[in-house]
Amino acid sequence: MDQEYLEAVMGLIINSGNAKSDAMEAIYAAKAGNFEEADAKIKGAEEALVQAHHSQTGLLTKEAQGEKLEITLLTVHSQDHLMTSIAFTDLAKEIIDLHRKISE
Repeated sequence: MDQEYLEAVMGLIINSGNAKSDAMEAIYAAKAGNFEEADAKIKGAEEALVQAHHSQTGLLTKEAQGEKLEITLLTVHSQDHLMTSIAFTDLAKEIIDLHRKISE
């Protein structure tokens, strides 16, 4: 695995993890009634997911151009991390909306 490939995979893992953490903090903020902070944290989660997608797109582009990429457990883990973070962020938005409605 070359350095550029490793950096892309690690970018996926790091940014996906940041997104999930921000989404969890957004839920905690909404639960406490702080919807301004919840919205800011969700925005942070979405921005981290965009960064993760950039890493993923770079890898997909290389493969589409015919470059043979090594699939390792780390690669699989990075994709799993991304998909989990996307689902978690989507669910966090719904939970925040529920807290917002309950507090009205």
